[in-house]
Amino acid sequence: MTAAPHDHVFLGQDHVRNERRSWMVIALTATMMMAEIAAGTIFGSMALLADGWHMSTHASALLITALAYRYARRHATNPRFTFGTGKLGDLAAFGSATVLAIVALLIGWESLMRLYSPIAIRFDEAILVAVIGLAVNLLSAWLLRDDHHHHGHHGHHGHGHHAHHHDHDHDHDHDHDHDHAQHGPSRDNNLRAAYLHVLADALTSVMAILALLAGRSYGWTWLDPIIGVIGALVILRWSWGLLRDSGAVLVDYLPEGQDLPAEIRAAIATETDEIVDLHVWQLGPGHHGAILSILSADPQPPQEYRRRLSGVQDLSHITIEVQPKAA
Repeated sequence: MTAAPHDHVFLGQDHVRNERRSWMVIALTATMMMAEIAAGTIFGSMALLADGWHMSTHASALLITALAYRYARRHATNPRFTFGTGKLGDLAAFGSATVLAIVALLIGWESLMRLYSPIAIRFDEAILVAVIGLAVNLLSAWLLRDDHHHHGHHGHHGHGHHAHHHDHDHDHDHDHDHDHAQHGPSRDNNLRAAYLHVLADALTSVMAILALLAGRSYGWTWLDPIIGVIGALVILRWSWGLLRDSGAVLVDYLPEGQDLPAEIRAAIATETDEIVDLHVWQLGPGHHGAILSILSADPQPPQEYRRRLSGVQDLSHITIEVQPKAA
């Protein structure tokens, strides 16, 4: 048995940048949150108050995002994390999506209650604060955008260790390969969670402004809580999408349209080689692991199979087993 040292760091390409921007948005959100809650209470706007409390829960969810980035970075080389800390972002995203769903339900419930028990609204002051809140939300969304067009091919490195076992009628070659390149766009669900939270804030801000304008101009005070219900339904839909996608990563489910297994099979298959067992899963944003069991009539060294897989994107950790086909 010979081995070369290697790491299991499978963090996203923009991990540090995303962490830094998350803290910036937390500061913006917390400041605006306090202003909107105070203004909504003083001026009597349910839409504005809902936006403020909505923003307060998002500040907590953004804190989950930022702390997950920090923890994943600090423990990236901790050997107790068998495949690194790349999935911590998806765990945080799942938690944030749960918070987002609860917020949507609370906003919907409060809006329905306000529909039955309307209160007087001071429109001009409430509209001003809502516009300021929207500006903060849009700035936050811009900071948390995912710059997919910045992702591309980067230099990579690989380490392998090979073991050759011989018995009476079997010959197995095991190869572990690590390629930490990011070959293309990848979805960081932790960043996506933070982005959806501030986008939900922006949506409720826009709806609050529309409701307040209609209420001031036409006396449609009933529009304020109805728009609150509509906003709650939209946010609930977003949270479901995030729960589904981050949960899929946590249980090693490859979504439909994920063509990595097909690419791997196509890269390995020859007249003499076939994959009889294949496992592919996500290790972190832009990183996937694969375990291959190859049955071959003409077994090749592990390096040959690794060479065939070199063009497969986002494949960062490979374990190969080669078994000779019985004559």
